[in-house]
Amino acid sequence: MSGTYTEAVRRRLGATRLCLGTMYFGTTVPEDTARLLLDRYFERGGRLIDTANCYAFWAEGGTGEESESVVGRWIEDRGVREDVLLATKVGSRPEPPGAPWPESAEGLRAEVIREQFARSAERLRTDRFDVYFSHIDDADTELGETLKAFDALVRAGSVGVVGASNLTSARLAAARDLSVKHEWAPYEVVQLRHTYLTPGPDADIAPQLAIDAPMTGYVREEGGILLQGYSPLLGGAYTRADREFAPEYAGADNARRLETLRTLSEALGVDAGRLVLAWMVGGEQPVTPVLGVSTLAQLDEAMDGATYDLPPSVREELDTAR
Repeated sequence: MSGTYTEAVRRRLGATRLCLGTMYFGTTVPEDTARLLLDRYFERGGRLIDTANCYAFWAEGGTGEESESVVGRWIEDRGVREDVLLATKVGSRPEPPGAPWPESAEGLRAEVIREQFARSAERLRTDRFDVYFSHIDDADTELGETLKAFDALVRAGSVGVVGASNLTSARLAAARDLSVKHEWAPYEVVQLRHTYLTPGPDADIAPQLAIDAPMTGYVREEGGILLQGYSPLLGGAYTRADREFAPEYAGADNARRLETLRTLSEALGVDAGRLVLAWMVGGEQPVTPVLGVSTLAQLDEAMDGATYDLPPSVREELDTAR
């Protein structure tokens, strides 16, 4: 059964062009608004929903359980568990709550994975996750212990495929080699920060990591790995005058890329954010955007962008802008 389930998840993930991120559902995005967003995403054909067992502990009044709880109530109320692909994460939740983070991250020991699976499943009102991610790397726990714990969940039919978020290409390669050696379920989905602009070479965004050339090279050579990119629209900075780009996106190269993006946006009459999403999903190495939104208008624009086909000449200009 687990093999059939895993194959079905793989097929559906491969056909997904946009993932709905729910990081702030239940905290800065009130539950009634979150439910409207989930409804619209589903009505428009969206099926992949992304959450975590720590969203959003840093928001005012947040505990880290809000997002999963909101998503779980919506799934149960709508009766759509069989229709959606559900992804959640483990490893980043502060332990104990309120302790300095990321030093206090719970990590990826086997007992943590088993315990947090049960807690997330209760909040999400399900007995399985289609994708279960390691949220941030845990250098203090042997990779084998982590991978074996994930593999047990896959073999039990409790997880479809295993993913890794915020992992370097070197660590991903080491993990996949170990999985092959022991015939464990490998990491098949990788989620990192990604947008049209790239963080400067000296930027420190840890524990987050951005998709880079070594990662795309490894994914291309290895095959069988899906890339997902979070924070694709940089909080609206591409299109909103009141939003500034984060300091890590400063620099001459990014300035030229941004100028190219805005020139093409104006010439095509297409929102710059929509171009960014189209550029991500339609490239030689496709990247599925994990989109966080707080209004229906933002969601509609993003879903339109994910289905927009860039003319080849426009893609070439975006690809080569430096």
